Amino acid sequence: MQAKLLTKALFYEYLTIAWNVFEGIVCITIGMLSGSVVLVAYGLESGIEVFASSVVVWDLKDPGNKREKIALRYIGFAYLVVSLYVFIDATVSLFAGHHPQKTIGGILFIILTVVVMLTLGLIKRFIGKKMKSETVLADAKFTLIDGALAATVLVGLVLNALVGLWWVDQVMALFLAGVACREGIREMF
Repeated sequence: MQAKLLTKALFYEYLTIAWNVFEGIVCITIGMLSGSVVLVAYGLESGIEVFASSVVVWDLKDPGNKREKIALRYIGFAYLVVSLYVFIDATVSLFAGHHPQKTIGGILFIILTVVVMLTLGLIKRFIGKKMKSETVLADAKFTLIDGALAATVLVGLVLNALVGLWWVDQVMALFLAGVACREGIREMF
């Protein structure tokens, strides 16, 4: 039973890595083309999700060796790095009055992302509970937070596209930075 769960956990971690590489490339590309700080920030956050899932794979590959505390600290550090970058970028963009373009492609892709990330997060949480793996559970939480953050990105993109609230893009990026910082501190300490 434990071997099957380990195989499933690894499969979903690899799937998360593949999706987030794709997601990061798409979000950064659309974000740069449209001038959306929140899409670029979210694309960078996808890189942290790749890192976090890779750390979980590293931990799962040697289950006898208790790497969980180290893995959780790595994940926490990654959160803090992203939060700092996003905070600086969003603050500079907000004060400069940067107006992102409307991006229907970005909106559609983020809707898909919300569905994918929430589904992956729930599956990983189920597997993590069965395995009693703190690392898998932490990554499941990270993936669920990622899905929720995608929903906040969606709000910013939609409000900009429908009613021209350009500043919501940067405010949502700042919100994303705050959540990432909070989670980083929790995982590090």
